[in-house]
Amino acid sequence: MSRIAATFAALKSQNRKALIPFITAGDPDPEMTVPLMHALAAAGADVIELGVPFSDPMADGPTIQRSSERALKHGTSLKHVLGLVAEFRKTNGATPVVLMGYANPIEAMGHTRFADAARASGVDGVLVVDYPPEEAGQFAELLAQREVDAIFLLAPTSAESRIAQVARYARGYIYYVSLRGVTGAANLDLEEIARKLPQIRAHIKLPIGVGFGIRDAQTAQAVARVADAVIIGSRLVQEMEASPRERLVDNISVLVKDIRSALDG
Repeated sequence: MSRIAATFAALKSQNRKALIPFITAGDPDPEMTVPLMHALAAAGADVIELGVPFSDPMADGPTIQRSSERALKHGTSLKHVLGLVAEFRKTNGATPVVLMGYANPIEAMGHTRFADAARASGVDGVLVVDYPPEEAGQFAELLAQREVDAIFLLAPTSAESRIAQVARYARGYIYYVSLRGVTGAANLDLEEIARKLPQIRAHIKLPIGVGFGIRDAQTAQAVARVADAVIIGSRLVQEMEASPRERLVDNISVLVKDIRSALDG
């Protein structure tokens, strides 16, 4: 059983929901990434999504775009990100880590080389925003052979045929994009989420995490009533932007603990 599957199984046995925070590797600088990952885990993160910085992150809103820009200014490459995961794994062998990013850096490295490196560094899952399931079968199989989960996005506009295609290759969990827009958008429609998730569950038995538009503990708690996991990214990155470097880890810890407490409450 993968770390991701084991984590969700343990949470289900406790009747708890997963908290999945997102940060961009290398933001605000590479030296802060591993301390931030440890802080997220200590504050109650069940899975950590680690963004791979990319120059054209078309699914991301301005907040996460800026985080990629900051990371790239420090020279944070895919190889560097894998090294940061390996560093994290030296003292944390329990918390699953999912890389989230775009196809270009992976294709530049090569699928097989990337899959080998992901496994060696301790990556548990990979979500490639611009790999649709119709084109990702071979890549997903390469990951599965190395016990790395291929994670896919579904959205309010996903037809049943798309959901069925994702069901063929997805492992770990499903990332449900709750909004018709980019990361950080507003106007979360909880009723639409509640209507859509049963449609997905009819085809896919994996846990479903909901992201995009979750900005506070109250919203996270409401989403957790219908989802298996709450994914929060832009709000964390905003807090990082607003925090002095010497307060960064503490401020992020407080925010994540607040959301963790709301989910458990």
